[in-house]
Amino acid sequence: MQVESEIHFPEALAFLFEPMRYKILHGGRGGSKSWGIARALLTIGASKPLRVLCAREMQTSIAQSVHKLLKDQISALGLDSFYEVQQYVIKGRNGTEFTFHGLKHNIANIKSVEGTDICWVEEAQTVSKTSWDTLIPTIRKGGSEIWISFNPSLEADETYQRFVVKPPSNSIVSKINWSDNPWFPDVLKQEMEDLKAKDYDAYLTVWEGHCKQTLDGAIYANEVRAATTGNRFTRVPYEESKPVHTFWDLGRADKTAIWFIQQVGFEYRVIDYYENQGHALGHYMKELQRRPYIYGDTWLPHDADNELLASERTIAQQARAAGFKVRITPKTSIAVGINAARTIFANCWFDLEKCADGIQCLRNYRYDVDPDTQQYSTQPLHDWASHGADAFRYFAVAIKEPKKKAPKSDDMPQSGSWMAG
Repeated sequence: MQVESEIHFPEALAFLFEPMRYKILHGGRGGSKSWGIARALLTIGASKPLRVLCAREMQTSIAQSVHKLLKDQISALGLDSFYEVQQYVIKGRNGTEFTFHGLKHNIANIKSVEGTDICWVEEAQTVSKTSWDTLIPTIRKGGSEIWISFNPSLEADETYQRFVVKPPSNSIVSKINWSDNPWFPDVLKQEMEDLKAKDYDAYLTVWEGHCKQTLDGAIYANEVRAATTGNRFTRVPYEESKPVHTFWDLGRADKTAIWFIQQVGFEYRVIDYYENQGHALGHYMKELQRRPYIYGDTWLPHDADNELLASERTIAQQARAAGFKVRITPKTSIAVGINAARTIFANCWFDLEKCADGIQCLRNYRYDVDPDTQQYSTQPLHDWASHGADAFRYFAVAIKEPKKKAPKSDDMPQSGSWMAG
């Protein structure tokens, strides 16, 4: 079915019809990036059979995907008789199929998606290193392509560094802004002009696609900036003579995040990071065991001692039974924990490769906005970045806790500092 000549399409996006492994579209609002990609995919899919994977970092429902955008464009292109829009999939009469997946915590399903011709990753600015490292080799069919669209946030974000600063070979990188959209509506133009007059820096980010120097409301902005200029995001080797202590934020329906840290002199060497979702404690125990580390203390949050309806033992008791030396992080206010984290940040060195996802959490951890005043509140925003940041906060609180005589069942060292091993 030939429809390509019958549709309106921005000239700046014509390269979408050319073969290329990576097609990277970044820029500000109003550039028609998502709209153009949807039209291109539907057009190509109508002319030949395609398997299209539509992905984003977080997707807990089909409403969070590009499903509706594609549905609307099917009607706009007059392709309702060709495409069948189902609840979770869109199918063409020639065998073309669009499926929709979240990447984070759903990576096992992504691995099972074979024969993908084109993978479209939308809102890619938040995609983690772990997700990219897993997704890219999964899209391995001959001639397959990966299309990436996003509005940049921080220059240090994984996606921007990987695909804009240091793009892979066989790629087209194109900055698409409102000025590239021949159908840019007047109502958006007025919004753009208003913001330009009110807050020029915000205008550059929102409409011109410039990266922010720091995230609005970022809690550790100064600390992360100092670590960056001081080259403390680098390669940090595992010191075999020192124990590795782990610091946890627990979740099951929500994320569990773990930092792996050694103390060497007055330095805290942050050598590893792991997070996942939807697993029982045994999964994380196995993750620790498969790493080549000699462990010291396992610091769990205060609620690890709470009884569970589905188990006769608490999380802390289960971890002890698995042979780990459990300690409980003292309960403090969030503000006290944030202050503690700021205090010790200058003594921390982070492994840039193994801690990439955790560092991204620290960069993006920010204060929430009060719905009544529209000002930043005193409470952090609870989102994808908060779990890794919470686990880091627990680390900062734990290091101030003096070493105590442990129960015999823990079989812990009885003297020395909190990190004695």
